[in-house]
Amino acid sequence: MKGFAAGSLRVSFAGLVLALSACAHNSPYEPQDPFERINRPIYAFNMTADRYVLRPVAKGYVAVVPSPVRTGIANFFDNLFYPTVIVNDLLQGKFLQATRDTGRFVLNSTYGLAGFLDPATLVGLEKNDEDLGQTLGRWGVGDGWYLMLPFLGPTTNRDLVGRIGDNWTDPLQYADGISDEERIALMGVNIIDGRSRLLDFDDVLAQQFDPYVFVRTAYLQRRLNQVYDGNPPPELLEPELPED
Repeated sequence: MKGFAAGSLRVSFAGLVLALSACAHNSPYEPQDPFERINRPIYAFNMTADRYVLRPVAKGYVAVVPSPVRTGIANFFDNLFYPTVIVNDLLQGKFLQATRDTGRFVLNSTYGLAGFLDPATLVGLEKNDEDLGQTLGRWGVGDGWYLMLPFLGPTTNRDLVGRIGDNWTDPLQYADGISDEERIALMGVNIIDGRSRLLDFDDVLAQQFDPYVFVRTAYLQRRLNQVYDGNPPPELLEPELPED
């Protein structure tokens, strides 16, 4: 039964990918946001939860944990989930990058003390950022609709499918020696650490006339740059100017 369920999930996942392949890439300035009337209240809910829960915890984390320790924790989580980067290197046909990223992962996992240290960067093996959403985009799958998810924040149809698919490369899914409580604790620390890295962004967001549009544009621009490795086609990046 478990095998049948897993097979059904894979079939459903493949169907979603095929359905999304018909979606066109959109400019960050002209996104498909048909659920904006739903997305905006969800965004407001997320911001309220962040203001009263996550942001204070992240600020406390920064105040209590010394900067070198926070850097080590961030390195640990980057390294822990790095197999996802390697798998997507291969899926995108970036075989040289996959070789270098594998070397980075092995070096940091051993001499880097499970990733808390980053000797790989010191020897020229720079960190890359690849995921299944980027892989789908590289092979022509469009963004689809912009979505705002409760607690999880902004995404698109394509990136949501990518998040689901990346679960297969999450090492915590295969760590039998870790209890559910330990998994939840690791996830919690990862979330707090990630939020602490964005504290400087709060002032920028507070100055925006329409923070929802700002977050949407920033998210879509970032994902577009990631899909095209920092060189997106100008027609997808630049807003169209009205004709005279």
